[in-house]
Amino acid sequence: MTFPLNPVLMELLVLALICQKDSYGYQISQRIKHVSNLKDSTLYPVLRRLADSHYVDIYDEQFQGRNRKYYRITETGKQQKEFLEQEWNAYIQAVSEILEPGSQDKEEADVKV
Repeated sequence: MTFPLNPVLMELLVLALICQKDSYGYQISQRIKHVSNLKDSTLYPVLRRLADSHYVDIYDEQFQGRNRKYYRITETGKQQKEFLEQEWNAYIQAVSEILEPGSQDKEEADVKV
């Protein structure tokens, strides 16, 4: 992808993935690589920060004879995800208004009809 992920967008994507289902680091990184050229080493500080902020809980589960660290979203994490999602939607709208001037006016006119 052409557009890099900033730390806030990375946080939103990670929270969104963990909100869908408990996940482990490699699994998260592989999903995010669909939209970014994320390096695995970049993800783990984000996960640590999310845990420190109480947005995710961490637990271990056995997998092929070793422990795998899983991340589970907390209620606080769900609230943060919702907040960031609202911010993201406002950002998308603002960018769309720049890329497609007058599209907002057209949408408002369609609603009034």
